[in-house]
Amino acid sequence: MAWNLKGSYAETCSCDLMCPCNFSLDHGATYDFCRATLVFNIRSGEVEGTDVSGLKACVIIDTPKVMTDGKWRVGMFVDESASDEQFDKLTAVFGGQLGGPMAGIAPLVGEMLGAERAPIEFVDDGLRHSVRIGDVIDFEIEDIVPFGVETGEPVRLVGMFHPVASEFNAAEATRSKINAFGIEYEGKTGISTAEFSWAA
Repeated sequence: MAWNLKGSYAETCSCDLMCPCNFSLDHGATYDFCRATLVFNIRSGEVEGTDVSGLKACVIIDTPKVMTDGKWRVGMFVDESASDEQFDKLTAVFGGQLGGPMAGIAPLVGEMLGAERAPIEFVDDGLRHSVRIGDVIDFEIEDIVPFGVETGEPVRLVGMFHPVASEFNAAEATRSKINAFGIEYEGKTGISTAEFSWAA
């Protein structure tokens, strides 16, 4: 059951800037729900001997106001170029069946809405990170550079409990249209990282 994935990551969610859930899963969301789209640009990796380098994946979630209450609704997209074997391996990783970070949140999932192939575009362009998945997801987030910071370095969130990483750039959505698996929302905030690294 050995696997590893490395790449970049972008997320947008329905909370106002910033998402309370990202600070602690037991904090209530801005509204009576938290809807988020987690997108992975896998630069290199293999799952049980199957190369998955260059593929992309997305997990979209709809949770109660307090995430630790469980009953999450979850759907997945995998790059349309994935073979059947790659598709099966990646859905097992992102569904938590093969251990690793997603296994930690798997007990919170109440309903799996399905997993589908789709064309996934993921572009990292400096502070901007854009994602397009078919005609159901289209968003761009921009890392926030604080007023007066001459280096141009974005705000960093550190020490987070999050399945992807513990450090992220804080970001806000510059555009957002999300309607997939019956989960519809306008992303307002976001986080990104140029490098996530998973292994199990």
